[in-house]
Amino acid sequence: MNKKPILRMKGISKAFPGVQALDNVELELYEGEILAVVGENGAGKSTLMKILNGVYKKDSGHIYFDSKEIDIINPAMAHDLGISSIYQEFNLIPTGNIAENIFIGRLPKNKMGLVNFKALYSKTKEIIDLFGLHLSPQDLISSLSVAEQQVVEILKALAYESKIIIMDEPTSALSFHETKRLFELIKTLRDKGVSIIYISHRLEEIFEIADRVMVLRDGKNAGGMGIKEAKIEEIIRMMVGREIKDIFPSKGKKVGPIVMSVRNLTTLGRFYDISFEIHSGEILGLAGLVGAGRSELAEAIFGVATPESGEIIFLGKKVSIQNPKEAIKLGIGMVPEDRHRAGLIISMVIRENISLITLDDMCKFSVVMKSLETEKTSKAFNQLDIRAPSIETPVISISGGNQQKVILARWLQISPKVLILDEPTRGIDVGAKSEIFNLIRKLADEGVAVLMINSELPEILGLSDRILVISGGRITGEFKGDKTTPEEIMTKATMRVRIH
Repeated sequence: MNKKPILRMKGISKAFPGVQALDNVELELYEGEILAVVGENGAGKSTLMKILNGVYKKDSGHIYFDSKEIDIINPAMAHDLGISSIYQEFNLIPTGNIAENIFIGRLPKNKMGLVNFKALYSKTKEIIDLFGLHLSPQDLISSLSVAEQQVVEILKALAYESKIIIMDEPTSALSFHETKRLFELIKTLRDKGVSIIYISHRLEEIFEIADRVMVLRDGKNAGGMGIKEAKIEEIIRMMVGREIKDIFPSKGKKVGPIVMSVRNLTTLGRFYDISFEIHSGEILGLAGLVGAGRSELAEAIFGVATPESGEIIFLGKKVSIQNPKEAIKLGIGMVPEDRHRAGLIISMVIRENISLITLDDMCKFSVVMKSLETEKTSKAFNQLDIRAPSIETPVISISGGNQQKVILARWLQISPKVLILDEPTRGIDVGAKSEIFNLIRKLADEGVAVLMINSELPEILGLSDRILVISGGRITGEFKGDKTTPEEIMTKATMRVRIH
């Protein structure tokens, strides 16, 4: 490669109590290059990036930026050097608007020292237009979808004149078209000399966007190569130290009777005239683009929002589910799309998160019986093979795959009849995905009716017994899981539909 390195990280090591997070790691990044950094959760990717952007202090090693050795002591110094980061978990102020979040700390001022809102909104509009979005600089963050909030995080980083941009799972909540537009922007930045460190669990993405790939495993370098020489099987082997031949479990046994029927469910502006049945022992996949109405439909079934018309028949009886508590009483559970914001209480330990919805059953005279809580949560902890020192481990300190297992363990406490999974593998590495897939299939084989929303076509095809496709809030197609192709699903997912 003729270009010179803009960044070299040599012999980087970092330890936390009881854990050697990084062990003599090397990273080299060139000007105008897209370097993919991959590895399982816990491999050290995030720790290495946090050292680069000044969140963590390295224990040993050297960092060279523009050929000069530096010690990045805090994020402000990283920004001053021209290093920006886009995180998978959002760092936005919900009560602020898009413009205020993009230019936070750098709001343009007038001669009187007051915020120049005209200049602020004008600058923001230029950045929004670059992405081709139908958003206003004055839209509140709290009014945006998960995908739109992810885009704001990306725009915030682009607003800096950065030499290096770290992108951690930037497409995890984006639609196919939004992802395509992001890739165009990334390539434009690369062509202008900006260097990109691109972290993703979607291995197919790195073949589309990266120039080189670097693999970490257990806090050490496991290999690297130019993307033209790379093969996905070799990358997986380096990531996990073994070959994963059967990522998806075998399709389920014969399904049982209908557990739940949804008839003509409608919420104007969200979804229209939705009807389907789901059987005991069946994994029913909901495919479609981001914004198609899948998550809103799931929330209506679970009682988060009340539909305007239609009905739900549960075990042969018409039910009115006004809130999640009523759904839980019926035996309906839901794993939400955003596990940090809506699935976990990150200030609590694993035990508290697992027992969250069944505490009433563990109380005597309104006092939680700690021994019973420990017994039940320990059983679920072991049953799902949650990898953590103990049930008293803070849930924020474990990997994304294990966090998802904690949420699944919580729902096992109520022996659910229907389990709704909204993007159950979002931000989870390939090894942990295989474990989650097996857990989902095991639940179905035990008779649970699983309704799964998934934006990853290989996953929806590999795991679902039957697939419904939603576009514009309407069902546009239905397929057997093993009787269709990605092309057929995408055709139905991009159909124009009548919404009134």
